Amino acid sequence: MTIQQAMQTVEDIMLQAVNSDVQTLRNASHHILSAGGKRVRPRLLMLAYAAAGGTDYVYAAPVAAAVELVHTASVVHDDINDHGVMRRGRPSVNAIWGRTFALLTGDFLFTKVYELMAPYKDLNIRLAEATVALVEGETLQAAAVKENNFTREVYYQIIARKTAALFKSAAVMGGEMAGAAADVIDAFGQYGYNVGLAFQIVDDILDLTVDSEHLGKTAGIDLAQGRGYAVAYAGNGSATTAVAEVAEADDPMKRIKQKVLSGDAVAEGQKQAEMLVQMAITALDKLPPSNFKQALVDLAHSVVQRDH
Repeated sequence: MTIQQAMQTVEDIMLQAVNSDVQTLRNASHHILSAGGKRVRPRLLMLAYAAAGGTDYVYAAPVAAAVELVHTASVVHDDINDHGVMRRGRPSVNAIWGRTFALLTGDFLFTKVYELMAPYKDLNIRLAEATVALVEGETLQAAAVKENNFTREVYYQIIARKTAALFKSAAVMGGEMAGAAADVIDAFGQYGYNVGLAFQIVDDILDLTVDSEHLGKTAGIDLAQGRGYAVAYAGNGSATTAVAEVAEADDPMKRIKQKVLSGDAVAEGQKQAEMLVQMAITALDKLPPSNFKQALVDLAHSVVQRDH
């Protein structure tokens, strides 16, 4: 079985897992999952598993599916909080079914993770820790916006938890399922963590610079709530002034984009993301050369080279 075939197995597992006899849950779950997505997290896990010598992709696939369901549940809930009307190039669950059913769909996806992870013993703890961190990160983000306290330091605390923790967990679990040595598992952790940070930084830059149709989700949400990477870098590392200006603006998106794009925040963010990717790739020096290791390198590069 190739990695591509393994990824199709992951897709099949996810769709099968959400086949509830409650029609709304089934339809809404299939709607968001069948829209596709980058699938970076499960691919990272499968590649780490293979790079560490794992060969039983059918064994690893349910864990990769669980990781992606955690992410998908979080974006369904995000669209409720952010009033997002587009996700993965189609109307969001929130836009079609409304807030109540979107909330329940996100809950349903989260709980399906329990079923998929039940046979994997201590890996449950690993994924649970990452999921807790994700919720903590989202909460820190909401608090920073409410308290008008969005600094560079706060920004990194947020993305480390809400994004990097799940990337790290995926890479580490891939290594653990393959029986990798402790130093290799540590290397996977460094790789996943840094790729996750870079991924979120680029995501926030794209939210600033790309329109909704091209992005595949509602653009400008991060800026509107004062939490985009570029905004966090405005005003010498603090978004306080920028957020205050947004609150008074007739067209906050236009005002904040003009403010940030006139400086070097976007270029600085891109440079930071590229540095993190290089750190991630360097961590893979612990692994012997292989096509799977190279695929992990390519995946890291793709994080900063994407345009949506």
